[in-house]
Amino acid sequence: MSDAPLILGVSGLRGIVGESLTPEVAVRYAAAFGNFINDRIPVPDRRIRLGRAGACCVVVARDGREGGESIYHAAISGLLAVGCDVLPIGVATTPTAGIVAQQLAHAAMVVTASHNPALWNGLKSLIVYEDLANTDEDLANTDLVLVPSRMARAPGVADASAIIDRFERGPVYEPVQEEECDPPKDPSTLGVCVGPYERAAVEHVHHVYGASCTLNTESHGDFEAADEREFFCVVDSVNASGSTIALTELYYFGRAAPLFCDGTGRFPHTPEPTRENLSGPGGLCDAVPGLKADIGFAQDPDADRLAIIDEKGRYIGEEYTLAIAAESVLTGRIWSESLGKRVLVCNLSTSRMIEDVAARHNAEVVRTPVGEANVVERMIELRRQGRAVYLGGEGNGGVIWPQVTYVRDSLSAMALTLSLMARTGKTVSELVAQIDSYSEGGRGYAIVKRKAEIKAREDAAPAVAAVAEAYAKESVDLQDGVRVDFSGPRAGCWVHVRASNTEPIMRLICEAPTEALAGEILAEVEKHIAG
Repeated sequence: MSDAPLILGVSGLRGIVGESLTPEVAVRYAAAFGNFINDRIPVPDRRIRLGRAGACCVVVARDGREGGESIYHAAISGLLAVGCDVLPIGVATTPTAGIVAQQLAHAAMVVTASHNPALWNGLKSLIVYEDLANTDEDLANTDLVLVPSRMARAPGVADASAIIDRFERGPVYEPVQEEECDPPKDPSTLGVCVGPYERAAVEHVHHVYGASCTLNTESHGDFEAADEREFFCVVDSVNASGSTIALTELYYFGRAAPLFCDGTGRFPHTPEPTRENLSGPGGLCDAVPGLKADIGFAQDPDADRLAIIDEKGRYIGEEYTLAIAAESVLTGRIWSESLGKRVLVCNLSTSRMIEDVAARHNAEVVRTPVGEANVVERMIELRRQGRAVYLGGEGNGGVIWPQVTYVRDSLSAMALTLSLMARTGKTVSELVAQIDSYSEGGRGYAIVKRKAEIKAREDAAPAVAAVAEAYAKESVDLQDGVRVDFSGPRAGCWVHVRASNTEPIMRLICEAPTEALAGEILAEVEKHIAG
């Protein structure tokens, strides 16, 4: 039996292709998800524009990575087997699948392992929730925070657990031998493929463009300025799902040069958009200054994360992606105080720069456990309370802009960044310097990350307990592992220790004004863990 990990969590399922993740596993997981959707939605509520009357419809996409077709078709088979209709849209970004689902279907499934290397693949689920309508009168009467009532998002924690439980209990679908059929299985109970649908990318770009237009203030318009300046961007999509759609969007802002956008699915480097992976010879950090471009954008394979390279070829870090997006939404739209304090939502591992940006503009930050589903669940909860939730996201470059979708979306992040540049006339490096000036003492931000291999999530529990005990006099948050926010001489510093949701590792993250101090704190934390 293979020792390769099969990871199940709020982020879906991930495994090593051909070992822990096989077509058979994909069929079973997709069928479990399809059964969950079938049970969740009463027949009278299954009103859609495509598919059979009374059937649930699921959009299926894949991130384009090499070798993903077998898992893609297996997922489609699993859904069809349990009676779901399927709208296959082929290679498409995760947020694109979400936008198509909220328009035409009840759910979506994306074959992707996100930032994981080529040996990995997985299944990411999105559910269209019908209960996101604006109920507060002030919110309902302003388009500044208005979102459609049908929005696709990652399953909440309870729903994700229910899907996993169905998968693990199995079998979710067993074909019956023909000679045992009495009566034979009615073909009408099986799902059908509907489509084709060729407007997926166009709809996504139009959603982002429309939302971006609402950033305009009374004194100036973002896109008028953008048209005058015509930003020159370079894009690295690791030859995956963002390859075409990113270029399509960026033509609204000027010119775009493709780097690793051939759509073959063969990764030119390790696909996570980190400094190490983007700074090799001929990489994005070389290309931006070499082409005299204004900015470089790097996506992960399913294009839900974005890293930014400044005009000098400097990797500014994924944390700045969310901070720049926050600066953009907080300064680019008219704000009525009748809506109350504006809210940004992020996870516990995200840089405190978002809190400093929020404080600068009289906004509030609410933190959650790590995971897109957890961030979105809190955003929805706050909206139901009548709060003005303007943005959510994670420090890994994942921006959730509710006016577009409740899915992390690199296209939204690109549009927010370029809109801010257009309105302020500032370069990327100048925007970074501005955000750094908001920090404790204006000293900036430095994050150091380390990891340790573990066999199971529960193996991180002793380390979490040791850190919580060692720093009990500081501000301790136990929502997800342990996060410690320091006071006194270490004010502005924090450390987070937790088990990963997507890999068999324990993550240790520390932020301080300098890498040296962050490293010093992490060394101290590791001693406490060692005991």
